[in-house]
Amino acid sequence: MKILTVDEIKQVDEYTILHEPIDSIDLMERAANACANWIIQHIQPHLSINIFCGTGNNGGDGLAIARLLLKKGFNVKIFIVRSAAAPTLDFVENNKRLISLENADIIDLASQDQFPQLSKNDVVIDALFGIGLNKPIKGIYSQVIKKINESLCPIIAIDIPSGLMADTSSAANEDAIIKAIYTLSFETVKLAFMMPENADFVGQFYILSIGLNQDIIQTFTNSPQLLELSMVQHILQPRKPFAHKGDFGHAVIIAGSYGKMGAAVLAAKACLRTGAGLLTMHVPSCGYSIIQTSIPEAMVTCDEQEKYIATSIVLGRHQAIGIGPGLGCEKETANVLKLILRQNTKPMVIDADAINIIAEKLSWMKLITAGSIFTPHPKEFERLVGKTSNQFERFSKQVEFSKRYQIFIVLKGKYTCITCPDGQAYFNSTGNPGMAKGGSGDALTGILTGLLAQGYSPKEACLLGVYLHGLAGDLAMAAIGERSLLASDLIDYIGKAYQSI
Repeated sequence: MKILTVDEIKQVDEYTILHEPIDSIDLMERAANACANWIIQHIQPHLSINIFCGTGNNGGDGLAIARLLLKKGFNVKIFIVRSAAAPTLDFVENNKRLISLENADIIDLASQDQFPQLSKNDVVIDALFGIGLNKPIKGIYSQVIKKINESLCPIIAIDIPSGLMADTSSAANEDAIIKAIYTLSFETVKLAFMMPENADFVGQFYILSIGLNQDIIQTFTNSPQLLELSMVQHILQPRKPFAHKGDFGHAVIIAGSYGKMGAAVLAAKACLRTGAGLLTMHVPSCGYSIIQTSIPEAMVTCDEQEKYIATSIVLGRHQAIGIGPGLGCEKETANVLKLILRQNTKPMVIDADAINIIAEKLSWMKLITAGSIFTPHPKEFERLVGKTSNQFERFSKQVEFSKRYQIFIVLKGKYTCITCPDGQAYFNSTGNPGMAKGGSGDALTGILTGLLAQGYSPKEACLLGVYLHGLAGDLAMAAIGERSLLASDLIDYIGKAYQSI
Protein backbone atom coordinates (compact mmCIF):
# COMPACT_ATOMS: atom_id res chain seq x y z
CA MET A 1 0.00 0.00 0.00
CA LYS A 2 1.35 3.39 -1.01
CA ILE A 3 1.97 6.10 1.57
CA LEU A 4 1.10 9.31 -0.27
CA THR A 5 1.73 12.95 0.55
CA VAL A 6 -1.12 15.43 0.87
CA ASP A 7 -0.38 16.83 -2.61
CA GLU A 8 -0.40 13.34 -4.09
CA ILE A 9 -3.71 12.49 -2.41
CA LYS A 10 -5.23 15.67 -3.84
CA GLN A 11 -4.04 14.63 -7.29
CA VAL A 12 -5.64 11.20 -6.82
CA ASP A 13 -8.93 12.80 -5.72
CA GLU A 14 -8.95 15.16 -8.69
CA TYR A 15 -8.05 12.37 -11.14
CA THR A 16 -10.80 10.13 -9.77
CA ILE A 17 -13.38 12.91 -9.98
CA LEU A 18 -12.36 13.70 -13.57
CA HIS A 19 -11.91 10.18 -14.96
CA GLU A 20 -14.53 8.06 -13.21
CA PRO A 21 -16.27 10.54 -13.48
CA ILE A 22 -17.86 11.41 -10.13
CA ASP A 23 -18.84 14.65 -8.43
CA SER A 24 -16.81 15.59 -5.35
CA ILE A 25 -19.98 15.55 -3.21
CA ASP A 26 -20.60 11.94 -4.25
CA LEU A 27 -17.02 10.99 -3.48
CA MET A 28 -17.54 12.53 -0.04
CA GLU A 29 -20.67 10.43 0.33
CA ARG A 30 -18.61 7.31 -0.32
CA ALA A 31 -16.19 8.31 2.41
CA ALA A 32 -19.05 9.02 4.81
CA ASN A 33 -20.66 5.66 4.04
CA ALA A 34 -17.39 3.84 4.69
CA CYS A 35 -16.99 5.58 8.05
CA ALA A 36 -20.64 5.16 9.04
CA ASN A 37 -20.50 1.44 8.26
CA TRP A 38 -17.38 1.06 10.40
CA ILE A 39 -19.02 2.96 13.27
CA ILE A 40 -22.20 0.87 13.04
CA GLN A 41 -20.10 -2.30 13.29
CA HIS A 42 -17.93 -1.13 16.19
CA ILE A 43 -20.00 1.25 18.34
CA GLN A 44 -22.94 0.09 20.44
CA PRO A 45 -26.14 1.85 19.30
CA HIS A 46 -27.17 2.97 22.81
CA LEU A 47 -24.12 5.23 23.12
CA SER A 48 -24.45 8.95 22.39
CA ILE A 49 -22.37 10.16 19.46
CA ASN A 50 -21.06 13.72 19.39
CA ILE A 51 -19.66 14.84 16.05
CA PHE A 52 -17.46 17.94 16.02
CA CYS A 53 -17.17 19.51 12.57
CA GLY A 54 -15.14 22.27 11.03
CA THR A 55 -16.41 24.02 7.92
CA GLY A 56 -14.02 22.45 5.42
CA ASN A 57 -14.35 19.15 3.60
CA ASN A 58 -13.45 17.17 6.72
CA GLY A 59 -16.41 18.87 8.41
CA GLY A 60 -18.49 17.93 5.37
CA ASP A 61 -17.51 14.30 5.98
CA GLY A 62 -18.67 14.69 9.57
CA LEU A 63 -22.07 16.12 8.55
CA ALA A 64 -22.62 13.28 6.07
CA ILE A 65 -21.67 10.69 8.70
CA ALA A 66 -24.11 12.31 11.13
CA ARG A 67 -26.93 12.08 8.59
CA LEU A 68 -26.25 8.42 7.87
CA LEU A 69 -26.07 7.51 11.57
CA LEU A 70 -29.28 9.39 12.35
CA LYS A 71 -31.03 7.39 9.65
CA LYS A 72 -29.81 4.22 11.38
CA GLY A 73 -31.34 5.30 14.67
CA PHE A 74 -28.20 6.44 16.50
CA ASN A 75 -28.39 9.25 19.05
CA VAL A 76 -26.28 11.93 17.37
CA LYS A 77 -25.45 15.53 18.22
CA ILE A 78 -23.57 17.74 15.80
CA PHE A 79 -21.35 20.62 16.90
CA ILE A 80 -20.07 23.01 14.24
CA VAL A 81 -17.04 25.18 14.98
CA ARG A 82 -17.03 28.02 12.49
CA SER A 83 -14.07 30.11 11.36
CA ALA A 84 -13.65 33.32 9.42
CA ALA A 85 -12.99 31.33 6.24
CA ALA A 86 -15.96 30.60 4.01
CA PRO A 87 -17.25 27.00 4.23
CA THR A 88 -16.52 24.72 1.30
CA LEU A 89 -19.25 23.98 -1.21
CA ASP A 90 -19.44 20.31 -0.18
CA PHE A 91 -19.79 21.33 3.47
CA VAL A 92 -22.67 23.64 2.55
CA GLU A 93 -24.41 20.91 0.56
CA ASN A 94 -24.06 18.33 3.33
CA ASN A 95 -25.33 20.88 5.84
CA LYS A 96 -28.48 21.30 3.70
CA ARG A 97 -28.98 17.56 3.55
CA LEU A 98 -28.54 17.22 7.30
CA ILE A 99 -30.94 19.97 8.38
CA SER A 100 -33.61 18.41 6.19
CA LEU A 101 -33.85 15.62 8.79
CA GLU A 102 -36.36 16.36 11.55
CA ASN A 103 -34.20 14.78 14.25
CA ALA A 104 -30.97 16.63 13.36
CA ASP A 105 -29.57 18.29 16.51
CA ILE A 106 -27.08 20.91 15.30
CA ILE A 107 -25.28 23.33 17.62
CA ASP A 108 -22.85 26.09 16.68
CA LEU A 109 -19.87 26.38 19.02
CA ALA A 110 -18.70 29.98 19.16
CA SER A 111 -16.73 29.68 22.41
CA GLN A 112 -15.45 26.99 24.74
CA ASP A 113 -18.16 27.99 27.24
CA GLN A 114 -20.69 26.32 24.97
CA PHE A 115 -18.82 23.02 25.02
CA PRO A 116 -21.20 20.20 25.99
CA GLN A 117 -20.99 18.05 29.10
CA LEU A 118 -19.79 14.64 27.98
CA SER A 119 -20.13 11.41 29.94
CA LYS A 120 -18.52 7.98 29.78
CA ASN A 121 -21.41 6.86 27.56
CA ASP A 122 -20.49 9.44 24.93
CA VAL A 123 -18.42 8.85 21.82
CA VAL A 124 -16.71 11.75 20.04
CA ILE A 125 -16.17 11.85 16.29
CA ASP A 126 -13.53 14.34 15.26
CA ALA A 127 -14.22 15.97 11.87
CA LEU A 128 -12.67 19.38 12.52
CA PHE A 129 -9.66 19.32 10.18
CA GLY A 130 -8.42 16.89 7.54
CA ILE A 131 -5.08 16.22 5.90
CA GLY A 132 -4.83 19.68 4.36
CA LEU A 133 -3.76 21.30 7.62
CA ASN A 134 -0.32 22.91 7.30
CA LYS A 135 -0.02 25.09 10.41
CA PRO A 136 -0.70 24.76 14.15
CA ILE A 137 -4.30 25.17 15.31
CA LYS A 138 -5.13 28.18 17.47
CA GLY A 139 -8.14 30.02 18.87
CA ILE A 140 -11.54 28.39 19.34
CA TYR A 141 -10.45 25.23 17.50
CA SER A 142 -7.52 24.74 19.86
CA GLN A 143 -9.84 25.25 22.83
CA VAL A 144 -12.36 22.73 21.51
CA ILE A 145 -9.63 20.14 20.90
CA LYS A 146 -8.37 20.57 24.44
CA LYS A 147 -11.90 20.12 25.80
CA ILE A 148 -12.45 17.00 23.71
CA ASN A 149 -9.21 15.45 24.95
CA GLU A 150 -10.01 16.33 28.56
CA SER A 151 -13.42 14.64 28.29
CA LEU A 152 -11.68 11.22 28.24
CA CYS A 153 -14.39 9.97 25.87
CA PRO A 154 -13.37 7.49 23.17
CA ILE A 155 -12.51 9.58 20.12
CA ILE A 156 -12.77 8.49 16.49
CA ALA A 157 -10.86 10.74 14.08
CA ILE A 158 -11.97 11.02 10.47
CA ASP A 159 -9.09 10.76 7.97
CA ILE A 160 -6.52 12.17 10.42
CA PRO A 161 -6.69 13.50 14.02
CA SER A 162 -7.36 17.24 13.87
CA GLY A 163 -4.22 19.25 14.48
CA LEU A 164 -1.92 16.52 13.19
CA MET A 165 -0.02 17.34 10.01
CA ALA A 166 0.27 14.46 7.57
CA ASP A 167 3.70 15.08 6.05
CA THR A 168 5.65 17.02 8.69
CA SER A 169 6.21 16.92 12.42
CA SER A 170 3.53 18.29 14.74
CA ALA A 171 5.69 17.91 17.86
CA ALA A 172 5.70 21.64 18.58
CA ASN A 173 1.90 21.77 18.81
CA GLU A 174 1.06 18.70 20.89
CA ASP A 175 -1.49 20.54 23.08
CA ALA A 176 -3.77 21.21 20.10
CA ILE A 177 -4.00 17.74 18.53
CA ILE A 178 -6.87 15.30 18.95
CA LYS A 179 -5.92 12.14 20.85
CA ALA A 180 -7.93 9.50 19.02
CA ILE A 181 -8.24 5.85 19.93
CA TYR A 182 -9.27 5.08 16.35
CA THR A 183 -8.47 6.88 13.11
CA LEU A 184 -10.56 6.10 10.02
CA SER A 185 -8.51 7.12 7.02
CA PHE A 186 -9.18 6.82 3.32
CA GLU A 187 -7.49 4.61 0.72
CA THR A 188 -3.85 5.20 1.74
CA VAL A 189 -1.74 5.38 4.88
CA LYS A 190 -0.41 8.79 5.90
CA LEU A 191 3.26 9.16 6.74
CA ALA A 192 2.33 10.71 10.10
CA PHE A 193 0.78 7.38 11.13
CA MET A 194 4.18 5.67 10.88
CA MET A 195 5.97 8.02 13.26
CA PRO A 196 6.35 7.04 16.95
CA GLU A 197 5.88 10.67 18.02
CA ASN A 198 2.25 10.47 16.82
CA ALA A 199 1.20 7.24 18.52
CA ASP A 200 -0.84 9.01 21.22
CA PHE A 201 -2.82 10.91 18.59
CA VAL A 202 -3.50 8.33 15.89
CA GLY A 203 -4.36 5.33 18.06
CA GLN A 204 -5.29 2.33 15.93
CA PHE A 205 -5.84 3.29 12.32
CA TYR A 206 -8.07 1.69 9.70
CA ILE A 207 -7.74 2.32 5.98
CA LEU A 208 -11.16 2.42 4.32
CA SER A 209 -11.52 2.10 0.56
CA ILE A 210 -13.59 4.78 -1.14
CA GLY A 211 -12.91 3.76 -4.73
CA LEU A 212 -10.10 6.18 -5.56
CA ASN A 213 -8.49 5.47 -8.92
CA GLN A 214 -5.73 2.87 -8.47
CA ASP A 215 -4.05 3.61 -11.80
CA ILE A 216 -3.04 7.09 -10.71
CA ILE A 217 -1.96 5.81 -7.27
CA GLN A 218 0.45 3.35 -8.91
CA THR A 219 2.16 6.14 -10.84
CA PHE A 220 3.73 7.44 -7.61
CA THR A 221 6.66 5.03 -7.85
CA ASN A 222 8.92 6.73 -5.30
CA SER A 223 6.35 6.89 -2.51
CA PRO A 224 7.01 4.96 0.70
CA GLN A 225 4.97 1.79 1.04
CA LEU A 226 3.34 -0.20 3.82
CA LEU A 227 4.82 -3.71 3.65
CA GLU A 228 1.94 -6.19 3.47
CA LEU A 229 1.39 -9.91 2.93
CA SER A 230 0.77 -9.66 -0.83
CA MET A 231 4.15 -7.97 -1.29
CA VAL A 232 6.15 -10.79 0.31
CA GLN A 233 4.21 -13.78 -0.99
CA HIS A 234 5.75 -13.51 -4.46
CA ILE A 235 9.26 -13.20 -2.96
CA LEU A 236 9.16 -16.54 -1.15
CA GLN A 237 10.95 -19.18 -3.22
CA PRO A 238 9.67 -22.79 -3.32
CA ARG A 239 12.04 -25.65 -2.56
CA LYS A 240 12.68 -28.30 -5.19
CA PRO A 241 12.11 -31.97 -4.27
CA PHE A 242 15.75 -32.98 -4.91
CA ALA A 243 17.28 -29.99 -3.11
CA HIS A 244 20.19 -30.53 -0.71
CA LYS A 245 21.81 -28.38 1.95
CA GLY A 246 24.27 -26.92 -0.52
CA ASP A 247 21.39 -25.36 -2.44
CA PHE A 248 20.50 -23.15 0.51
CA GLY A 249 23.83 -21.56 1.19
CA HIS A 250 26.51 -21.41 3.82
CA ALA A 251 26.05 -18.57 6.28
CA VAL A 252 28.69 -17.21 8.65
CA ILE A 253 27.75 -15.26 11.77
CA ILE A 254 30.44 -13.51 13.80
CA ALA A 255 28.98 -12.78 17.21
CA GLY A 256 29.25 -13.01 20.96
CA SER A 257 31.51 -11.97 23.79
CA TYR A 258 31.83 -12.93 27.44
CA GLY A 259 28.39 -12.48 29.06
CA LYS A 260 26.66 -11.93 25.70
CA MET A 261 26.77 -15.35 24.11
CA GLY A 262 22.98 -15.48 24.21
CA ALA A 263 22.89 -13.01 21.33
CA ALA A 264 25.01 -15.36 19.23
CA VAL A 265 22.76 -18.32 20.12
CA LEU A 266 19.60 -16.44 19.11
CA ALA A 267 21.10 -15.24 15.83
CA ALA A 268 22.26 -18.77 15.01
CA LYS A 269 18.90 -20.38 15.76
CA ALA A 270 17.05 -17.78 13.71
CA CYS A 271 19.42 -18.22 10.77
CA LEU A 272 18.86 -21.96 10.67
CA ARG A 273 15.11 -21.71 11.29
CA THR A 274 14.93 -19.34 8.33
CA GLY A 275 16.37 -22.03 6.08
CA ALA A 276 20.12 -21.60 5.63
CA GLY A 277 21.66 -24.89 4.51
CA LEU A 278 24.83 -24.54 6.57
CA LEU A 279 25.91 -22.19 9.34
CA THR A 280 29.31 -21.50 10.82
CA MET A 281 29.48 -19.46 14.02
CA HIS A 282 32.70 -17.61 14.77
CA VAL A 283 32.78 -16.88 18.51
CA PRO A 284 35.30 -16.21 21.28
CA SER A 285 36.66 -19.31 22.98
CA CYS A 286 34.29 -18.94 25.91
CA GLY A 287 31.39 -19.56 23.52
CA TYR A 288 32.51 -22.89 22.07
CA SER A 289 30.61 -25.24 24.37
CA ILE A 290 27.62 -22.87 24.50
CA ILE A 291 27.13 -22.93 20.73
CA GLN A 292 27.90 -26.64 20.35
CA THR A 293 25.39 -27.49 23.05
CA SER A 294 22.67 -24.99 22.17
CA ILE A 295 22.72 -25.35 18.39
CA PRO A 296 24.12 -28.75 17.39
CA GLU A 297 23.19 -28.03 13.76
CA ALA A 298 25.75 -25.20 13.59
CA MET A 299 29.50 -25.50 13.04
CA VAL A 300 31.82 -23.46 15.24
CA THR A 301 35.17 -21.78 14.82
CA CYS A 302 36.76 -20.30 17.90
CA ASP A 303 38.71 -17.13 18.28
CA GLU A 304 42.12 -17.20 19.96
CA GLN A 305 40.85 -14.73 22.54
CA GLU A 306 38.68 -16.20 25.25
CA LYS A 307 36.29 -13.32 25.99
CA TYR A 308 35.92 -11.44 22.71
CA ILE A 309 36.68 -11.60 19.00
CA ALA A 310 40.29 -10.65 18.32
CA THR A 311 41.29 -12.66 15.24
CA SER A 312 39.62 -12.63 11.86
CA ILE A 313 37.84 -15.60 10.36
CA VAL A 314 39.11 -16.89 7.02
CA LEU A 315 36.41 -16.01 4.52
CA GLY A 316 35.77 -19.08 2.40
CA ARG A 317 32.97 -20.34 0.21
CA HIS A 318 30.19 -18.73 2.17
CA GLN A 319 27.14 -17.03 0.70
CA ALA A 320 26.45 -14.53 3.49
CA ILE A 321 27.99 -12.96 6.59
CA GLY A 322 26.23 -11.51 9.60
CA ILE A 323 28.21 -9.65 12.24
CA GLY A 324 27.46 -7.79 15.43
CA PRO A 325 25.13 -9.52 17.93
CA GLY A 326 26.75 -9.43 21.38
CA LEU A 327 30.07 -8.63 19.73
CA GLY A 328 31.40 -5.95 22.09
CA CYS A 329 33.49 -2.96 21.07
CA GLU A 330 37.02 -3.96 22.06
CA LYS A 331 39.83 -2.41 20.03
CA GLU A 332 40.90 -5.82 18.70
CA THR A 333 37.30 -6.58 17.72
CA ALA A 334 37.12 -3.30 15.80
CA ASN A 335 40.29 -4.27 13.91
CA VAL A 336 38.74 -7.62 12.99
CA LEU A 337 35.64 -5.86 11.70
CA LYS A 338 37.76 -3.54 9.54
CA LEU A 339 39.67 -6.48 8.08
CA ILE A 340 36.42 -8.31 7.26
CA LEU A 341 34.99 -5.21 5.60
CA ARG A 342 38.10 -5.00 3.43
CA GLN A 343 38.06 -8.68 2.45
CA ASN A 344 34.34 -9.22 1.98
CA THR A 345 32.91 -8.74 -1.50
CA LYS A 346 29.27 -9.70 -0.89
CA PRO A 347 26.41 -7.82 0.79
CA MET A 348 26.46 -8.60 4.51
CA VAL A 349 24.31 -7.98 7.58
CA ILE A 350 25.76 -5.49 10.07
CA ASP A 351 24.10 -5.22 13.48
CA ALA A 352 24.49 -4.04 17.06
CA ASP A 353 28.09 -3.50 18.19
CA ALA A 354 29.35 -3.72 14.61
CA ILE A 355 27.20 -0.64 13.92
CA ASN A 356 28.47 1.05 17.08
CA ILE A 357 32.08 0.49 16.01
CA ILE A 358 31.42 1.89 12.54
CA ALA A 359 29.61 4.89 14.03
CA GLU A 360 32.89 5.82 15.72
CA LYS A 361 34.81 5.35 12.47
CA LEU A 362 32.52 6.58 9.68
CA SER A 363 35.40 6.61 7.21
CA TRP A 364 35.01 2.81 7.18
CA MET A 365 31.68 3.20 5.38
CA LYS A 366 33.60 3.32 2.10
CA LEU A 367 34.80 -0.24 2.79
CA ILE A 368 31.30 -1.68 3.00
CA THR A 369 30.04 -3.68 0.02
CA ALA A 370 27.11 -2.04 -1.75
CA GLY A 371 23.82 -3.68 -0.89
CA SER A 372 24.82 -4.54 2.67
CA ILE A 373 22.14 -4.39 5.34
CA PHE A 374 22.39 -2.32 8.54
CA THR A 375 19.92 -3.23 11.31
CA PRO A 376 20.10 -0.49 13.96
CA HIS A 377 17.66 0.29 16.72
CA PRO A 378 16.95 4.04 17.09
CA LYS A 379 19.89 4.78 19.42
CA GLU A 380 22.34 2.94 17.18
CA PHE A 381 21.00 4.84 14.19
CA GLU A 382 21.44 8.10 16.07
CA ARG A 383 25.09 7.21 16.62
CA LEU A 384 25.45 6.81 12.86
CA VAL A 385 23.73 9.99 11.67
CA GLY A 386 23.54 12.24 14.73
CA LYS A 387 20.58 13.54 16.71
CA THR A 388 17.39 14.64 14.98
CA SER A 389 14.70 17.01 16.24
CA ASN A 390 11.80 14.73 15.25
CA GLN A 391 11.06 11.43 13.55
CA PHE A 392 10.26 12.98 10.18
CA GLU A 393 13.79 14.39 10.12
CA ARG A 394 15.12 10.99 11.21
CA PHE A 395 13.27 9.34 8.32
CA SER A 396 14.76 11.83 5.85
CA LYS A 397 18.24 11.14 7.20
CA GLN A 398 17.67 7.41 6.91
CA VAL A 399 16.73 7.72 3.24
CA GLU A 400 19.71 10.00 2.62
CA PHE A 401 22.15 7.65 4.42
CA SER A 402 20.97 4.64 2.39
CA LYS A 403 21.39 6.52 -0.87
CA ARG A 404 24.76 8.02 0.02
CA TYR A 405 26.37 4.70 0.99
CA GLN A 406 24.26 2.41 -1.24
CA ILE A 407 23.12 0.26 1.65
CA PHE A 408 19.85 -0.99 3.09
CA ILE A 409 18.90 0.26 6.53
CA VAL A 410 16.40 -1.65 8.65
CA LEU A 411 15.50 0.77 11.45
CA LYS A 412 13.75 -1.34 14.05
CA GLY A 413 10.56 -0.24 15.77
CA LYS A 414 6.75 -0.47 15.77
CA TYR A 415 6.68 0.01 11.99
CA THR A 416 10.21 -1.13 11.19
CA CYS A 417 11.42 1.10 8.37
CA ILE A 418 13.46 -0.28 5.47
CA THR A 419 15.26 2.21 3.24
CA CYS A 420 16.96 1.15 0.01
CA PRO A 421 19.95 2.44 -2.00
CA ASP A 422 17.57 3.93 -4.59
CA GLY A 423 15.70 5.92 -1.92
CA GLN A 424 12.64 3.66 -1.78
CA ALA A 425 11.22 3.12 1.72
CA TYR A 426 8.95 0.52 3.30
CA PHE A 427 7.24 0.43 6.68
CA ASN A 428 6.46 -3.02 8.08
CA SER A 429 2.90 -3.96 9.08
CA THR A 430 3.69 -6.94 11.33
CA GLY A 431 5.02 -7.09 14.88
CA ASN A 432 3.84 -6.14 18.36
CA PRO A 433 5.09 -4.60 21.65
CA GLY A 434 5.85 -8.06 23.06
CA MET A 435 8.88 -8.08 20.77
CA ALA A 436 10.36 -5.12 22.65
CA LYS A 437 12.82 -7.34 24.52
CA GLY A 438 16.50 -8.11 24.31
CA GLY A 439 17.26 -10.67 21.65
CA SER A 440 14.60 -9.75 19.10
CA GLY A 441 17.14 -7.82 17.05
CA ASP A 442 19.61 -10.72 17.20
CA ALA A 443 16.88 -12.95 15.78
CA LEU A 444 16.34 -10.49 12.92
CA THR A 445 20.06 -10.54 12.12
CA GLY A 446 19.92 -14.33 11.91
CA ILE A 447 16.83 -14.24 9.69
CA LEU A 448 18.36 -11.74 7.26
CA THR A 449 21.68 -13.60 7.11
CA GLY A 450 19.83 -16.87 6.49
CA LEU A 451 17.87 -15.35 3.61
CA LEU A 452 20.99 -13.87 1.99
CA ALA A 453 22.66 -17.27 2.25
CA GLN A 454 19.75 -18.87 0.40
CA GLY A 455 20.21 -16.56 -2.57
CA TYR A 456 17.62 -13.88 -1.90
CA SER A 457 18.72 -10.43 -3.03
CA PRO A 458 19.41 -7.91 -0.25
CA LYS A 459 16.11 -6.14 -0.98
CA GLU A 460 14.17 -9.41 -1.01
CA ALA A 461 15.87 -10.43 2.23
CA CYS A 462 14.92 -7.14 3.88
CA LEU A 463 11.27 -7.23 2.82
CA LEU A 464 10.68 -10.92 3.46
CA GLY A 465 12.87 -11.04 6.57
CA VAL A 466 11.36 -8.05 8.34
CA TYR A 467 7.81 -9.18 7.56
CA LEU A 468 8.60 -12.77 8.63
CA HIS A 469 10.23 -11.56 11.86
CA GLY A 470 7.18 -9.49 12.82
CA LEU A 471 4.72 -12.18 11.80
CA ALA A 472 6.54 -14.80 13.87
CA GLY A 473 6.31 -12.38 16.79
CA ASP A 474 2.57 -11.94 16.21
CA LEU A 475 1.97 -15.69 16.11
CA ALA A 476 4.05 -16.19 19.25
CA MET A 477 2.15 -13.42 21.02
CA ALA A 478 -1.19 -15.01 20.13
CA ALA A 479 -0.05 -18.25 21.76
CA ILE A 480 1.97 -16.94 24.71
CA GLY A 481 0.83 -13.40 25.39
CA GLU A 482 2.40 -10.02 24.80
CA ARG A 483 4.15 -9.54 28.14
CA SER A 484 5.62 -13.05 28.30
CA LEU A 485 6.99 -13.17 24.75
CA LEU A 486 10.70 -13.96 24.44
CA ALA A 487 12.95 -13.70 21.42
CA SER A 488 13.40 -17.47 21.54
CA ASP A 489 9.60 -17.84 21.30
CA LEU A 490 9.65 -15.70 18.18
CA ILE A 491 12.27 -17.97 16.62
CA ASP A 492 10.17 -21.04 17.42
CA TYR A 493 7.32 -19.54 15.38
CA ILE A 494 9.32 -18.78 12.23
CA GLY A 495 8.07 -22.04 10.71
CA LYS A 496 4.42 -21.16 11.31
CA ALA A 497 5.08 -17.67 9.93
CA TYR A 498 6.38 -19.25 6.71
CA GLN A 499 3.22 -21.39 6.57
CA SER A 500 1.04 -18.29 7.02
CA ILE A 501 2.80 -16.55 4.13
